[in-house]
Amino acid sequence: MAKRKRVKKKARRMATFISVVLITIIGITISKVVLEIVDKYKEKNDLENKLVSLQEKEEELENDVNKLKDPEYLARYAREKYFYSKDGELIIRIPEDKK
Repeated sequence: MAKRKRVKKKARRMATFISVVLITIIGITISKVVLEIVDKYKEKNDLENKLVSLQEKEEELENDVNKLKDPEYLARYAREKYFYSKDGELIIRIPEDKK
């Protein structure tokens, strides 16, 4: 009878140990998966913000392209940016105040 009790105690201890090990392994696995999911959500948010920024930049560039198709705008841009002048026109650059 004493042998049976010992065997039962050993079996219970072994079952408890195996249960603890399995629960620990499952807990660690779930933690890793949750961390990966959180990282993916952060990456998704970063990429969405970058997409919005790039779409705004694309819109600005398309606007610039449309402006540059206008000959009057192009002539004014060239005069301002590269100091091209019309016949008889004098270009004087006034320095801007830097604060």
